[in-house]
Amino acid sequence: MVARVLRDKGIFEYVEAARIILAENKNAEFWLLGSASIDNPAAVSPRTISNWVSEGCITHIHFQDDVRTFIESADCVVLPSYREGTPRVLLEAAACGRAVITSDAIGCRNAVIDGETGYLCSTRDANDLASKMRQMLELPFDRVTAFGRNGRVFMQNVFDERIVIGKYREAIRLSIEV
Repeated sequence: MVARVLRDKGIFEYVEAARIILAENKNAEFWLLGSASIDNPAAVSPRTISNWVSEGCITHIHFQDDVRTFIESADCVVLPSYREGTPRVLLEAAACGRAVITSDAIGCRNAVIDGETGYLCSTRDANDLASKMRQMLELPFDRVTAFGRNGRVFMQNVFDERIVIGKYREAIRLSIEV
């Protein structure tokens, strides 16, 4: 998971889902890459993060300027956020050819094709998130990599900057004509 360490990014659900999966003796690692913003009322306290690390359910990696190597080291990128615009980390993960699991929330659902590039889970539901993680873990590795390849193609066909800029230009042109 790559995100600011805020409650509404689904951090608590991510940690609880990690606990569930690890209790099942699944061979998995759960990384949380990101720093808490102390000025934000939704921030998770450093003490809470430290407790999670001590418990052994996550590895915490503080803010990084370049997350590519971390994304490329993962088999799957998870973002169980409650709401987003278009989450950059999901676009980056798919562009790097990684499967994703994200919440069926505004913004997030636009960055994944459920069952083809990753999985959608219910928002604010650690059990459903754990279920999707379990599904991903039980897939043959070639299917996980196929999710990643499909995600890369999806990014190229929908989110390529030329396509996005073209849509902006068309929207601006239409608003000027009105």
